[in-house]
Order: sequence, then C-alpha cells, then structure tokens
Amino acid sequence: MPALSSTMTEGKIVEWLKKPGDKVERGESVLVVESDKADMDVESFQEGFLAAVLMPAGSSAPVGETIGLIVETEEEIAAVQSKNPPKTSPAVSDEPRNTTSVQEKSLKKESAPQASINKTKEETRAVPVVVNHGRIVATPRAKKLASQIGVDLSTVRGTGPHGRIQSEDVYKANGQPISVPWIAESDAPASFTVTESNPRISKKTVSSEVPKGKSFGSPGEKVPFNTLQQAVNRNMEESLSFPCFRVGYSIITDKLDSFYKEVKPKGVTMTALLAKAVGKTLARHPQLNAAFTSAGMIYPDQINVAIAVAMEEGGLITPVLQNTDQTDLFELSRQWADLVKRSRSKQLQPSEYTTGTFTLSNLGMYGVDRFDAILPPGTGAILAVGASLPKVIAGADGSIAVKRQMQVNLTADHRVIYGADGAAFLKDLSNLIETNPESLSS
Repeated sequence: MPALSSTMTEGKIVEWLKKPGDKVERGESVLVVESDKADMDVESFQEGFLAAVLMPAGSSAPVGETIGLIVETEEEIAAVQSKNPPKTSPAVSDEPRNTTSVQEKSLKKESAPQASINKTKEETRAVPVVVNHGRIVATPRAKKLASQIGVDLSTVRGTGPHGRIQSEDVYKANGQPISVPWIAESDAPASFTVTESNPRISKKTVSSEVPKGKSFGSPGEKVPFNTLQQAVNRNMEESLSFPCFRVGYSIITDKLDSFYKEVKPKGVTMTALLAKAVGKTLARHPQLNAAFTSAGMIYPDQINVAIAVAMEEGGLITPVLQNTDQTDLFELSRQWADLVKRSRSKQLQPSEYTTGTFTLSNLGMYGVDRFDAILPPGTGAILAVGASLPKVIAGADGSIAVKRQMQVNLTADHRVIYGADGAAFLKDLSNLIETNPESLSS
C-alpha cells in the first residue's frame, strides 16, 4: 500500500481553449488546468455549445465549484448567459507564462465527476463544466510553440503520458533539433542535446548555479506563490505538527565512488545508486518504511523511494521510483531519467509523485556537506544526503588516511520510528555502501 498523501483543494486555470458560443464536441478539450504539480487538459463530457465561462482566467475556485456551462443548442446560450454572469477576475501579478493563470477547482480524487443537469425557468439545460483528470492531449507550451512555428497539432504524434504532445514532439514534427534542459543529478548537472536520430550527451559541465529559466522576483517586487509553491507550503506547515527526531551518520564512499565509475558509462546515475542502496536497506528495516495514521501504523507492501527535485519555476516535486529494492539498477536509472524529464515539464501522473513510502533529498551536487530535511506528510522518514568530500580519517589502529566521506542525516516521525530504529538503519546503510556496493547492481 502506498503512503497516504494530502488531497488537493484547488487548482489553477491556465487557459480556456474555448470561448462562449463555441461548438464543443464530446471528449474535446475545453480548458487547461494546473494542478499542484501537473498541467492537464479538461475534456467535455457533453456535446453542445459553451454557453458561459463562470470562472475566467484570474479567478480562484475550490474543488467542486462549477466553472462553466455547456448547453445543447445555440438558442439556449443567451438565456444561460443572462442568468450566469462571469465572476470578476482578481488582479494577477505578472508571471513567466504569457497566458493568464487562475486558481481553479480541481480533481475529485481520480474519478471523473458526474455532470448533473440543472434546469432554469425556461427549461434550458446547462451542463456544468468541472475539472477532472482529463486525458492529457498537449501541454500549453506545446500548443503555444505549435502556433508560433506553424505546426498542425493534429499531425503530431505525442510521446508524453497517454500520448500527450510535448514541445519536443512539436520540434520533431517541424524537423528541428530538440533542446532539453539539464537535469540535476547527484553526480552534478550535465547538458543534453537531442536530435531526431542520434540522442547524445554533450560535454559535461558542473555548476552550482540555479537552472536556467528559474524565475525570481526583482528587488522591491512582491511575487505571489504559484500553485506548486502553495502545495509545498501546506505540506511543510503540516509537518510542524509531527514529533520528529534527527540522527546523522558519516559514510566512507571510496568503494561506492569506484563502483560508480564502472557503471556510469552504462547510464547509471548516482541518484539511482543511492536510491537502490536505500531500498535494499529498507527491505531489512520495514519500520523505516512505515507511516503514521489515526488508526495506527501502516506498513506498505512496496518500497517506493521518492526523490526531491527542484522545479525551475519554484517549489519542488518528489518523483517516485517504485519497488526500488527489487528493480534492477540500470532500469532504475532509465526510469529516473524519464521521471525527471517529465517532472520538469509538469507531465507526471499523480501516482508518480504521491506514492512514495520513503524520501531521499540530495544536495551533494552543490557541495553541501550536511543538512537536515523536513519530513513530508504521509511518510515515516526522509534521508538528507550531503556531498562526498575528502576527509582525514583516523583508523581503528590509530593510522591516519585521506578518504572520501559522505554525511547523511535522517529525519523521522517519532510516533512510528524510534531512535534505535533510525540508528540501526543508518548503520546497515553505511555497511552496504562501505563494504559491498557491487551488490547494488542486482
């Protein structure tokens, strides 16, 4: 059973794809909604005409509130509009995207809502437009790009989740090379260049700078939190109610570093190595994979390691590597590359970022030697990983040598995990990394 996660209470309307009076086919996209961590197209469950937009761009709405109305015939549009004027759109500060953003009502769990039919005095039937996990067709970025370079989206084959068209697909359809933003890995960021026939990795560059495209406010400017940042804020505030404890451990990484050099040319990343090491150790310490509920402790039947990834527009997301203890190291690396790429373009499905049972946060690529992480709600523990740095180490016999050492700090929910549990987990993790990292390949 996956870890429990908080449900979303509101979303953001990115763009209305239809305007009042437009013909709408059943299954056709009507608007684009930004949930906490993904953009999605919302489809109509009814054929007819969009009569009224009740929540235009710039408005906010809680889950379940009607945001628009669809009628069966053009003759009914005027009657519906006269009785359902649009709500006033609040002032919105400038945002990186060109389309105006809006807080909007979102998902009812993952089930499609039932479109109830309301009758006016004139017996005009209006079907509410509601936000749901509609089939994703094309990202807003892909739509804008297609419009700019003159690509017909109906001719483009989408490679995203459920066939969703991404900006890379638009570039490819136009015969242009695709430029993919760098992905922050624990072995430092690399820049990627992808062509239609020959994906390749260009010369690696190491930098502690923030990813290009990350938006910040100017001096003196007041910038509101975006939807993703608001979701992170709510989770962090909720975590303040947990009785947590923290325990650290220093791990010598000479053997791990040597093994990494062997498998790196085969596509293995340090993130996958660390996740695999954590997964195998969790298999021996199920208490660290447990979580608190009001009814008692819950022990998931999978070990799913969530890994924190910073988003360019602010906030963070935690893509999940499923069954980390059982999955092959090379497959984990392939899955991780795909998850990070799609998380950057907000194309992850909810099951890909809400089902973690243990969380890993790595700032080693920035040279950070140690830090404490905040425990995410719904899980029992999070491991903060610092950089592997050369240190002067004293041996048991009193000899002194220079070895590479990595500091890891565990933050755990004391209602479920006690100090001895955390210490035993870290000791076994250290033993695995220091003495037998080669076993991670299986």
